[in-house]
Amino acid sequence: MKKAVVILLAFVVLLSGCAAGGQEATGPDVNGTAEVHSNYSTVYGAELGTLNYLVTATTAEQAVGANTVDCLVEYNHYGVVQPSLAESWSSSEDGLTWTFKLREGVKWYTWEGEEYGEVTAQDFVDAAEYLLTADNGSATAKLMFGVVAGAEAYYEGETEDFGTVGVKAEDEYTLVYTLERRVPYFLSMLTYVCFMPANGQFLAEVGDRFGTDHTTLLYNGPYLMTKHEPQVMRQFVKNNNYWDADKVLIPELNYRYNKEAATLAPELFLRGEITSAAISTAALDAWLDDPERKDLVRPSPTSYYTYFFALNFNPQFAAEYEPDNWKIAVNNRNFRKSIFHAVDRTGAMMTVEPHEPTRRLSGTITPKNFVAYDGVDYTQMGTLATFANTESFNEELALEYRDKAQAELQGTATLPVKIKMPYSTGSKTWTERVQVVEQQLENLLGDDYIDVIPVGYPPTGFLNATRRAGNYCVQEVNWGPDYADPHTYTDPFDDVIVDYKYNWPNMALGYTEANGQTKYSNTVAAARAELDDMQKRYELYAEAEAHLIEEAFLIPWAVGGGGFVASRLDPFTSPYAPFGTSTLRFKGQRMLERPMNTEEYKAAFAQWELERAEALKAAGQ
Repeated sequence: MKKAVVILLAFVVLLSGCAAGGQEATGPDVNGTAEVHSNYSTVYGAELGTLNYLVTATTAEQAVGANTVDCLVEYNHYGVVQPSLAESWSSSEDGLTWTFKLREGVKWYTWEGEEYGEVTAQDFVDAAEYLLTADNGSATAKLMFGVVAGAEAYYEGETEDFGTVGVKAEDEYTLVYTLERRVPYFLSMLTYVCFMPANGQFLAEVGDRFGTDHTTLLYNGPYLMTKHEPQVMRQFVKNNNYWDADKVLIPELNYRYNKEAATLAPELFLRGEITSAAISTAALDAWLDDPERKDLVRPSPTSYYTYFFALNFNPQFAAEYEPDNWKIAVNNRNFRKSIFHAVDRTGAMMTVEPHEPTRRLSGTITPKNFVAYDGVDYTQMGTLATFANTESFNEELALEYRDKAQAELQGTATLPVKIKMPYSTGSKTWTERVQVVEQQLENLLGDDYIDVIPVGYPPTGFLNATRRAGNYCVQEVNWGPDYADPHTYTDPFDDVIVDYKYNWPNMALGYTEANGQTKYSNTVAAARAELDDMQKRYELYAEAEAHLIEEAFLIPWAVGGGGFVASRLDPFTSPYAPFGTSTLRFKGQRMLERPMNTEEYKAAFAQWELERAEALKAAGQ
């Protein structure tokens, strides 16, 4: 066995594009924005569907687990992996066996703060068994496939013996993972919900009620969820018995339901009723023109969530939107390419970033600076670089492809092609943006060629009603990374290893190769199998991604984050990692006496970059 902490830390840091450091920082001291210990309050407009962190794949729902249940490891505000429930870990020479020594004396608590039992290695085994039991319906279980030995076979019912799965409690405080293959990014996976623990005795006690409300969960993390009243409020209170309680600086997290949350939040912030508020595009100019409010606003950083327009190859919507006609059209490459080049991404971005509309634009699915090899960013590898560096909006090409598509579709499809484009009515900017895109497409390509039909759906249950149900033609969707490897951005599209199927590109006609799979899935499989030559691995993933974009199965659009916010949270003290649930955690976050303004934010950001550069140097990178 060899110690893997330093080696894997260096690798994770290199992959993630985040600089590193092992020391605690006090946080930027900028113009008197001193830290204070006070409660966090906010409003929300869409209710959670479940509190069960072992089944959900939705960010808002995962935030419950992220703040109430600890993982084996965690990341600090520089993106450096830190011990959490595991005090230390090691890996075998072949990288197939990982051994974690758990911190002793960590307890599980009920929502009322009563001690239930000790956190042991068996809790990770029991959670994995729950996760890999197909009847429990976990949306993240398949992330273990091809990683943890025996996980897929057990999930698929090929064996009923969970002892064949590579998750073992060697003793009370020793957890061993046996991997199906060497996974160089394994450590970075461990902050995701599918690797969280759960007490097996409690799971048996509550059965199907696990995570249906706050009373049917156990807590070993920074906060206890003490209240949960759907469409009213939810509350998290600091777990004073938490093993690392000194680093939990915000006593309470309070969430109040308001279906007009996005609209009302700025006024509620000004009245001191909530801690943070996103400042919408419509309101931003008024804030920036007001001397007093201007000092309350700062930019929000961009994130590694990727946003793109998906074209649906498995239409499952009402006859009035002509699904059969859409299926004919979307299977025509020139039709797809006409749409691809007709979307003015900068114009669409003006709905959310009118002051710096290009700041969030992305020509690839995997964002820039997510991973790199030998100093070359992943997005600059092979033909993917063309899409990363070239604006997709091109009127001349859009019209050229339109004319070709019209000729080819004559006699097979009815023009104009109806394009159902769902959006959430809970987002004012999305509502505006779908109208902007409708006008862009119809004005350029002609309303005798396409008929874009925006259709609004309520925010609660939006994804189940639209994207997951195949109830769309073109829809703006997003995806966030789960670990530090390009493979994490293939999950929505790959039909072989996972089947999330955001838009079912595997159902596009004429793209099946000799083995019955698509070129995309075959290239992804080859990339996934390459574990020795990391440059080749990345180049294969880049080739697969470039193929998706070249064939216009989707239209890359933007990265997440951005915009402007008024907030008393110190943005440079939160856990930082572009994958997993790290950025959802409040542990370590500090509140400020007053919000940072733009100048203070930029100064603090520059300081933070210097600090993490020094930390990276100290880590030997």
